[in-house]
Amino acid sequence: MLRTPTERLFDDSDRAALDPLALFEEWFALAQDAELNDPQAMALASVDADGLPDVRMVLLNARDERGFAFFTNFNSAKGEQLLAQPRAAMVMHWKSLRRQIRMRGPVEVVSAAEADAYFVSRPKGSQIASSVSQQSRPLQARQTMLDQVEQRAAQVGEGNVTRPANWSGFRLIPTSIEFWKDGEFRLHDRVRFTRDALGQPWTSTRLYP
Repeated sequence: MLRTPTERLFDDSDRAALDPLALFEEWFALAQDAELNDPQAMALASVDADGLPDVRMVLLNARDERGFAFFTNFNSAKGEQLLAQPRAAMVMHWKSLRRQIRMRGPVEVVSAAEADAYFVSRPKGSQIASSVSQQSRPLQARQTMLDQVEQRAAQVGEGNVTRPANWSGFRLIPTSIEFWKDGEFRLHDRVRFTRDALGQPWTSTRLYP
């Protein structure tokens, strides 16, 4: 009988040659069917100049064999932190599935072409909001921002919104990917894949819960 990658993942005698990126796709497909809201939501952790961790929820916007990409204002707290300390950790938790995936690794800035392609795929209202928002900066009143959005929308009219120079994306290149599955009496299944760098082979290890 043909066994699924997930069945093999938690079988300690049959995990050889499993690709954690392919496993991610299998779990993410299940989450897209099971989660009512934002199955692509992930907690993203970075550190500030003092080494103090910072974490927030963002959306996974793109992924391929290189890694996992998200987009932001580079003048935001996370943008400044990741530009200064280009390493990050993320976790995607799907409560309805009782599963989660954790990743760690270096980050890189996506290409201008990738940033442009994602920016134009967004609703025009989101494009305008991104061109106005001074993300993470103090805001005296919400109405101030709404007025700025209205003014920008009037300026743009039926035209296209230009991607701001300080709005782009980061790609997390995982060197560690951990799959976690809920177990009875908190005897959870945990398997972690690690590699030295992009393009290097993965090795797997089962972890105590």
